[in-house]
Amino acid sequence: MSARGRVGLALGGVLFLLMLILPAPAGLDAPAWRVAATGVLMATWWVTEAIPIPATALLPLALFPLLGVADIRGAAAPFANPIIYLFLGGFLIARAMEATGLPRRIALSSIQMLGARPRSIIAGVMVSCAFLSMWVSNTATALMMLPIGLSLVALMPEGEGEERRRFGTALMLGIAYGCSIGGMGTLIGTPPNAFLAGFMLESYGVTIGFAEWMLLGVPLVLVGLPLCFVVLTRVAFPIRTRELPGGRDLVDREARALCSLSSAEKRVAAVFVVTALAWMTRPLLVKHVAWLGGLSDAGIAMTAALALFILPAGEPNGRRLLDWRLARDTPWGILILFGGGLSLAAAIETTGLSAWLGSGVGGLTGWPLPLLMLAIVIAVIVLTELTSNTATAATFLPVLGGVAMGLGRDPLLLAVPAALAASGAFMLPVATPPNAIVYGSGAVGIEDMVRAGIWLNALFAVLITVASYVLLPLVFGV
Repeated sequence: MSARGRVGLALGGVLFLLMLILPAPAGLDAPAWRVAATGVLMATWWVTEAIPIPATALLPLALFPLLGVADIRGAAAPFANPIIYLFLGGFLIARAMEATGLPRRIALSSIQMLGARPRSIIAGVMVSCAFLSMWVSNTATALMMLPIGLSLVALMPEGEGEERRRFGTALMLGIAYGCSIGGMGTLIGTPPNAFLAGFMLESYGVTIGFAEWMLLGVPLVLVGLPLCFVVLTRVAFPIRTRELPGGRDLVDREARALCSLSSAEKRVAAVFVVTALAWMTRPLLVKHVAWLGGLSDAGIAMTAALALFILPAGEPNGRRLLDWRLARDTPWGILILFGGGLSLAAAIETTGLSAWLGSGVGGLTGWPLPLLMLAIVIAVIVLTELTSNTATAATFLPVLGGVAMGLGRDPLLLAVPAALAASGAFMLPVATPPNAIVYGSGAVGIEDMVRAGIWLNALFAVLITVASYVLLPLVFGV
């Protein structure tokens, strides 16, 4: 265990016990104070990673029944939130896609279409990463694109030392940042988005649909990705070379090595396309097709996952498109983290802690909404630079829900920009898994990440604030 983890383990325990010993503040019931103590313990352990982040998420199951906050049935109920099954379905679809090599084919095709000039290659890589990360784990996308990126960097002649360094740095950071930006576009693109949807459903009974989120997230991606490209290739690491010798040949060679589309790729692609269309058109289907009135985004995801387990891959060995050997590699820890965070959020709401927190924010009443949004976005981005973005969302969203209610505003107005900001940290390796993967390759120094990231943090703080302020009323009517 790291020194930070040891300090966090002790500090969290001390704060938890101290809060249990001290009387509850005026106006707050004892159960709500115990929930606050549990929340402080979980936040401390999440931020310091004193124990594995998913393990910390199990604390409500152990503590809430003992503290008289909820029985085990009540504490465990949020672990079955529909959003968890939406994300599980997304994970299983992604596993089937990865197993067939379909994402790699999509990535290489994108690079081929955009050309072999250095800037074009960076653009192609970023577009590929962004699109794939909307549907496939951004971690898996970064891992898949990393060797392609390293191979392209190796083509730059050794004699062009500084130009080679700038191209390589911009390309590798383009992989990391493209994955993070693309993940903002859909509910399953990154865990904070899905946690937000689960939190709103669990605490306020508000359903955020897949299509609704895309109306907010996709415009953010369409604006943010080109801005990121400009920062990388013209501001932080200006690219002057107009040709990359052998670039086109390498990409073509990699594409040819994949051979023609296999039966498995075609069938997985068909399931993916049908699923994506169903998610995007669900509001219309529910409205106009009577027998589909009970259709949900989570139900669509589970139907797609089951179809992958049933449909044959078209190979002589009789293999299915998805089997449990592949499914075992699903990141179950993220799903447990969702459950624990939602259990804490539900307790914050039901015990009155949320209302109490909201009653103490009178000083913010006079703040204009855009300024309040911007302050929240900046705070979340800064914290996310230091700890897991999912843990940041799980810690802050329940608090912001109470703050919004105390200010007489819809919780979506503060929770949505906070969730987006949890994916908008670009300066440090620990901020997001793609950042860590690219930094771990040794191709990018931390000073390079800071040089580009400080520009992008500032840009996305403004961009997320503007998008939230303008689009939330249009999409959600708040």
